[in-house]
Amino acid sequence: MIGHVRGVVADREGDTVVVDVGGVGYELTATLAALARCEPGAEVAVPTYLHVREDALQLFGFGSEAERRVFRLLIGVNGVGPKLGLAIVSAHAPERIESAVLLGDVALLSSVSGVGKKTAERICLDLKDRIDGAGAGTSAAPGAAAAPADPHREARDALVALGYAPGDAEAALAGADGTTEERVKAGLAALGGGRG
Repeated sequence: MIGHVRGVVADREGDTVVVDVGGVGYELTATLAALARCEPGAEVAVPTYLHVREDALQLFGFGSEAERRVFRLLIGVNGVGPKLGLAIVSAHAPERIESAVLLGDVALLSSVSGVGKKTAERICLDLKDRIDGAGAGTSAAPGAAAAPADPHREARDALVALGYAPGDAEAALAGADGTTEERVKAGLAALGGGRG
């Protein structure tokens, strides 16, 4: 298992980043939070998860240990693969996902592209006990746990991670509303949709 990689960002394109570790380039499919930190040339330490399939090895990168922990819980749910798990963790902060599971907030989970109502219900059902016992700190005051999530900031950081200037990203998000993912889409549309 590769628990993290520490090195210099050699390249970043779309949702993929290459981290040079002692002359070896590790290609990571990363969350928006991880991408925001991975400016080319920057030295980074990225928590990772190695997904092993019969025909491929795929390394996923995260903005925090909390993101990785929630991702690992999500992919343990029947019907949630790594691609969908990454989309969920990119769309919402880990604390907000945990709060949604504990509250049975199917609407929040199903707001992520690719997550249907049945899948969202299965996530809530399968993970509620596991999150309660994981020391996540959300069970005592689940409503307060969602407070740190700032969709506008997350969307702005995502656009900057995709190569847009902070001022342009801020201007493109003026008036945008909804989840982080919805704001990013609106911002990209305002900027001409040339990157993705």
